[in-house]
Amino acid sequence: MTSRERAAGGVVARGGKVLLVRVENLEGRVLWTFPKGHLEAGERWRDAALREVEEETGWLCRTRGRLAEIRYRFRRKGRPVAKRVVWFRMEPLERTGKPDADEILAARWFPAAAAARALGYPNDRRLLARWRTGGETPVTRRVTAPAWKKGRK
Repeated sequence: MTSRERAAGGVVARGGKVLLVRVENLEGRVLWTFPKGHLEAGERWRDAALREVEEETGWLCRTRGRLAEIRYRFRRKGRPVAKRVVWFRMEPLERTGKPDADEILAARWFPAAAAARALGYPNDRRLLARWRTGGETPVTRRVTAPAWKKGRK
């Protein structure tokens, strides 16, 4: 039976550069990708994307519209997984910490052309191309603090 997973992430950009994270994937390959992660129970797509980007990169961001939805399949421990990832355009607001050392080997700003060469997954290169050409929803939205941030000092 196929397991289903939902994740959200962001293409964080400033001054023509995008923020990538270096990770070790399930096959043991070390590569550059965009920050993303799973949705917590009851969490909205946008809130999950903002939370995951901050946890993985140390950057508090705001969304600048939805960029894309990508679905793909892979195997984890021999079992099939169907994954759905919703991506958002983001801009950084402030540095709040450091990348999550348990999951992230490094976080770095890349000029868009260099990012296209560095990205390890074909879906990420397509996502970057969509970001560069204006992609999906060009909605600008100021986000209030998501539930996971409320009460944080």
